[in-house]
Amino acid sequence: MDNNDKHASYKKELDIETFIFPFIFIGFFLFFVFQMGLANTLNTIMNTAYRLLIDTVLYITAVCVIMGAISALLSEFGFVSLANRVLQPLMRPLFNLPGAAALGVITTFLSDNPAILALAEDHHFRHYFKKYEFPALTNLGTSFGMGLIVCTYMYSLSPLMKQSLGKAVGIGLLAAFIGSIISTRLMLIFTKKYFGESAEEISLDSKAPLTPANMRPIRHGGIGSRAISAILDGGHAGVKMGVSIIPGVLVICTLVLMLINGPSEGGEYTGAAYEGIRLLPVLAERLNFILNPLFGFSSPEAIGVPVTSLGAAGAALSMTSNLASKGLLKAQDISVFTAMCMCWSGYLSTHASMMDSLNCKDLIGKAILSHTIGGLCAGIAAHWIFILLFGSI
Repeated sequence: MDNNDKHASYKKELDIETFIFPFIFIGFFLFFVFQMGLANTLNTIMNTAYRLLIDTVLYITAVCVIMGAISALLSEFGFVSLANRVLQPLMRPLFNLPGAAALGVITTFLSDNPAILALAEDHHFRHYFKKYEFPALTNLGTSFGMGLIVCTYMYSLSPLMKQSLGKAVGIGLLAAFIGSIISTRLMLIFTKKYFGESAEEISLDSKAPLTPANMRPIRHGGIGSRAISAILDGGHAGVKMGVSIIPGVLVICTLVLMLINGPSEGGEYTGAAYEGIRLLPVLAERLNFILNPLFGFSSPEAIGVPVTSLGAAGAALSMTSNLASKGLLKAQDISVFTAMCMCWSGYLSTHASMMDSLNCKDLIGKAILSHTIGGLCAGIAAHWIFILLFGSI
């Protein structure tokens, strides 16, 4: 078995799901066809995916490249190490994790959820953790994944919404921090019961080189050469991140948009991009007595953003700009979106693989449950902090 299959699992070639799934898939597809028509459904799927690719993915990729270059520069010249030292005294009282976990917060905030796995390969980093503490890094890192990009993108909507969104984004960042504490501490409750509160250190069979204490790796060459190399390397990483969000944006966002939007302005289906059956807003209106006190969404369509962020933060960002262009959002919504998109940041699509990489497959369900609660608390916190500070505007 090659390395790509070492974590594979197997089922019988033919079992009950082999026969049930086609009916579910076809039934779900017909749900759109009966309302939109077959030709219009297929055309809308393709046209929406194309518009998302051109209008959204390329823009987000550009943001990723610029932010990747900036974050690489910050890391190369020691700002990340400085921030790590500043944050270390906060980790134990807030997250009940060792100070080294602060580096996981910084690296995922500057990049994406899986960045925490790169740290997990470092002997020097791992030896700070007890066995029950280490799996909680998945929840901690995911809470801050794509944080810099989410905050930058949300703030970039200021001209579109004709108001400064700095305070709204700041509140969202604070609320995401609150959600991260809840998610991480809940996960620690589960891991402590599973592993016990032993002092066992995490071992690692990898022969990766140790990072010396109180040192940081740098690139070769002088200051100018290191700066250029950092910019290019960070930009390349941004390109990879931009490419990696394409499946999530095109597949998940197309589906969610078709569940949110209705027919074209004339009330007829034409197969154009962004048409749909408007199912989620109808459900949101029915649940408004619950959603409004918790999140205070300005429109039923807004529910689609946090729903999308469950699978892909990049797709959720694209939906935010789409709703903002239609005048369906207020600054308060941006606070909630920032908190939930950052705290969740597509955890349903990354948690399983991250926990598997940390050899904690048995705790995948506990990690997802903890993070679901943490993300919901982040959105609620953002809404009520905004209300307390500014009222509903």
